[in-house]
Amino acid sequence: MDWNLLYSEKEPPSWEQIAEYITDPLWTVFNQRIQSAYHCDPRLEYSRCSMQAGWNIKYKKSGRSLCTLYPMQGYFIALVVIGSRELTEAELLMPLCSDYVQTVFRNTKTGNGQKWLMLEVREEPIMRDVFTLINLRKPAALN
Repeated sequence: MDWNLLYSEKEPPSWEQIAEYITDPLWTVFNQRIQSAYHCDPRLEYSRCSMQAGWNIKYKKSGRSLCTLYPMQGYFIALVVIGSRELTEAELLMPLCSDYVQTVFRNTKTGNGQKWLMLEVREEPIMRDVFTLINLRKPAALN
């Protein structure tokens, strides 16, 4: 089932429909955690981007992008942009990340001093790594 065929640009999916399409409990955990840790609300947007067209969920804090989430059948993709300010620290953190995240990081080309990491969140360790990378961009708010 193709996500882009299910919902047109004019008809956004509901949060329930997104969760039903993903069918992974990590989706709910991720969204609750990012909203709680960063005190931000998700923004549902339609993108024509060739990387991953269709409906996606953006999280921003203080005007900075934290991540963009792309619903996939059975999982979701988290796009985390590692900017030039975070790149050295991200490189130092890589040995602590899962093999999968290390491979994606290593294989992602740097352009304009940035790495656009498209990470398939299918397991808890990958989700933890995504939050580690997000925290480089914007440290989580203290409760």
